[in-house]
Amino acid sequence: MLSKILKKSDCASCRFCCSFRRQSLWETPLFDRETKERLEKKFPLARFRPVGKDSFTVDLSAGYKTDEPDEEAACPFLDSEKGCVLSAEEKPFDCKIWPLRAVRKSAGGKIFVALTKTCPAVNRLPFSEVQELVKSGLGGKILSYASSHPDIVKDWREKFAEVE
Repeated sequence: MLSKILKKSDCASCRFCCSFRRQSLWETPLFDRETKERLEKKFPLARFRPVGKDSFTVDLSAGYKTDEPDEEAACPFLDSEKGCVLSAEEKPFDCKIWPLRAVRKSAGGKIFVALTKTCPAVNRLPFSEVQELVKSGLGGKILSYASSHPDIVKDWREKFAEVE
């Protein structure tokens, strides 16, 4: 979804978005029940935990070796050689749109698209390029998905930049 502004090679060499600090577990991608069940059959060692009403995320607790909040654990679907092993159908929407997010500033407030300013490749781009991509239709897709999958809507954080 972001191929107009991100190169696969940039993502493959970085993989920042595929590992999570304990303090950033709210960022782990969400899976619907059907996808989770398919992945449990295909990857029997993968563990999930419920999040929200009908969503699940990967359980990374076994990936942490210390109690340090900055320690990172990789997504169980990240292969150190191949990158993400999920097919396009299996990949969560959160991953497809990252570093963009559907966010809300207050409970019951308007949902809008924001940029997480932690992606090194996107940070090298003019913000106007991200805005153009969002306004060219991607923003509508994100907001539409968020309206039918409310668990993916994140709370506003100061490190976000409002895009649409």
